Amino acid sequence: MNFIDASTLKSMLIAGANELSANVKIVNELNVFPVPDGDTGFNMLKTVEGGIIKIKDYEGDSVGELMSAFASGSLLGARGNSGVILSQMFKGMSNGLQGVQYATVAHLKNAFNEGVKCSYSAVQNPVEGTILTVFRMATEYTCANVSDDAPVEEFIKVHVEEASKVLVQTKEMLPVLKESDVVDSGGAGYVYVADGWLKMLTGEEVAVTFDAGEEETTSVDLSLFTSDSVLTYGYCTEFLLRLQKSKVDVDNFDEKVIVSELEALGGDSIVAFKTEDIVKIHVHIKTPGEVLNVCQRYGEFLTLKIENMTLQHNETKKKTPSKSVGVVAVASGDGFKEIFSDLGADVIVDGGQTSNPSTQDFISAFDEVNAKTILVLPNNSNVILTAMQSAKMYEGANIFVINTKTLQQGYVALSLINTGAEDFETHVSEIEEMLLDVVGIDVTYAVRNATVDGKSVKQGDFMGISGKSLLATAHNKVTAGIKAIKEVDSLDEKELLTVFIGADVTDEEREAFEEQVASEFPDLEYCPYDGGQDVYSFLICLE
Repeated sequence: MNFIDASTLKSMLIAGANELSANVKIVNELNVFPVPDGDTGFNMLKTVEGGIIKIKDYEGDSVGELMSAFASGSLLGARGNSGVILSQMFKGMSNGLQGVQYATVAHLKNAFNEGVKCSYSAVQNPVEGTILTVFRMATEYTCANVSDDAPVEEFIKVHVEEASKVLVQTKEMLPVLKESDVVDSGGAGYVYVADGWLKMLTGEEVAVTFDAGEEETTSVDLSLFTSDSVLTYGYCTEFLLRLQKSKVDVDNFDEKVIVSELEALGGDSIVAFKTEDIVKIHVHIKTPGEVLNVCQRYGEFLTLKIENMTLQHNETKKKTPSKSVGVVAVASGDGFKEIFSDLGADVIVDGGQTSNPSTQDFISAFDEVNAKTILVLPNNSNVILTAMQSAKMYEGANIFVINTKTLQQGYVALSLINTGAEDFETHVSEIEEMLLDVVGIDVTYAVRNATVDGKSVKQGDFMGISGKSLLATAHNKVTAGIKAIKEVDSLDEKELLTVFIGADVTDEEREAFEEQVASEFPDLEYCPYDGGQDVYSFLICLE
């Protein structure tokens, strides 16, 4: 076929999700470190799921409209670095297909090139040998070797074939991939998605292994608001507004116009972000009818949800008070959550290794903290990009993301935060500078035989890992942790050893670790906490 319509594109996107779902375990296991926390495949699948939820009931005839909805959903559902990059690829494709009803190869070339631009711009320091490289090189080759009047199947076929070749090459582009004998996991996830598109176009069967869920809804007890109740907290009002050319200049419309009007009405927790000709609005207000009247001057509603927050307040028995500065921190494990709350985190976003939070999770947390300035601690290198994307999308506060790459750094950062700082941009930079002296060691077990940093690791061995370096291996977790501490170059400069005990550590192992720390490192002050985290037996912090 020389073009695809909206129905075909919808089927392609669903097939891509199914193909990724069928191979998600393979993608998860493409880890540089042989640790049990591989989640790239899951993150990418949840990102795609966000898009599928938005389009599964779409019955229109516009490729541009369909791709816009899919991109919007994937942006909100994005998790992990590869998921965020994938969502930005879809956003770029959507930009390139804007206003297109039937997409030819010429349209797809523009869309894929826009996807390359958008995804690269989302990453501050792009590294070649990743999903970015796979998508870019395959797009460049395909655009150069497939004519504009070729069948769409040929364009996708050449793209998939080239992406598969580049994926194999990633092992040579990044030494760490070569040593671990794996290809880039994000790139592999994208190849599965694109292969699903191709299989749908060529009539090859795609196993149905994926079922998109529903957008989250909240059930409430209606008896909590009776005829004697007083409306205290107003209404949580959310909707998608499609801008109308008969009412505004769609291309140049600035959503901040709506924000100003809603603020004048007394609205708070306002979120407004524009994707092409659709504006997503969120506002807390006692008069939602006025909000609808204002916004209908600019367009028409695609979705609409109004919920009585007094019901929600009575049900949860709490509401975060409005404040000047709030802190949002990512954490997993009941112990860590309690520790972070005690240290001043206003809202804890559940997640970390194996369970990265989505863009929507962060946006909901920003709503909950309800502060003019919000400091965000991602506490995981694979969550930072999601936090940054969320901050860019959120209009209700000034948001600063502190680049905490580990829970250990998050713990230290919380103790350094001064909510009375006059210049938060400078304050955040100062905190990040101080975090460079923090050494974190993660102790976990190997899920396969591997060679990392020249060290052989056998399946079942325990490892002490710091950043991207394997410090030590041992047959038990206690020895692995002690050996790893000894390998820290700056150990003689450290004064405090804080350890967060994981859920799998027995009382005997905890006592053994404490005794060996006292024996081997008598000059270090030892401070243990019950972190309760999964996967990692010990999370060690040296200051």
